[in-house]
Amino acid sequence: MPAQNQEAQSETVALFVSDVHLHESLPRTTKAFLDFLSRPAKAAPRLYLLGDLFEYWAGDDDLEAPYHSSIARALRDVNEAGVAVFWVAGNRDFLVGREFAVKAGVTLLDDPHVEEIGGTRTVLAHGDAQCTDDHAYMTFRAQVRQPEWQAQFLAQPLSKRKALIEGMRTGSREAQKAKSYEIMDVNPAAITALFESTGASVMIHGHTHRPATHIAEDDGKIFVRHVLPDWDCDSGKPRGGWLALQANGGVKRYDVDGAEISAPILRN
Repeated sequence: MPAQNQEAQSETVALFVSDVHLHESLPRTTKAFLDFLSRPAKAAPRLYLLGDLFEYWAGDDDLEAPYHSSIARALRDVNEAGVAVFWVAGNRDFLVGREFAVKAGVTLLDDPHVEEIGGTRTVLAHGDAQCTDDHAYMTFRAQVRQPEWQAQFLAQPLSKRKALIEGMRTGSREAQKAKSYEIMDVNPAAITALFESTGASVMIHGHTHRPATHIAEDDGKIFVRHVLPDWDCDSGKPRGGWLALQANGGVKRYDVDGAEISAPILRN
């Protein structure tokens, strides 16, 4: 193959990030993400944010906060540099709405979202909807994703919403102490069902904080699932990173410092 064609095949067509959990109390994590936006993200044609970009989101009226406004501005800078930026909501920031999308220059996508990326039918998701063994969380998720619940919640003063969210976060942390990793991970049957319902052969998601590439085969067809890492540069050894999809369908993983890394490959 001519060198020019090889270079074209290895070009990055999209970057994928999730679970950054941005919060003004996490300055190192914030700086690492802003560094990612200012360099790698601006060099890619597409950027997909697959949920939990923020530690929590109380509503678009919180855009008046300087911290949130600065993040939205940084995302818009990426978009204005010619990068198409897409957003799939997570379990922490599902209340992001049109006002944020306009200010940040992002396109809101449904969860799941199916698209031809790098020549392959790919399904994108946050990943929490597939954690079906966590029955308590699934009940909670079904409630808060209802438009009526969201309308009632957003009608309350911002300060009250933040207090309620803090209470939910505390309750969630306590509940997780009694749950196994298996319960909080995705359910294999739910993953299979998502592949089948979407006709995709590649899946990319976050949420579980267990980065890996899972490979499965069914009736001669290969299914690949890439799990994204979470970010935390403020407590202990920095972690985080992103996945880059190439034009030939290959993937590369990068650590939070921009170094190329290998993630575990698990055959299911």
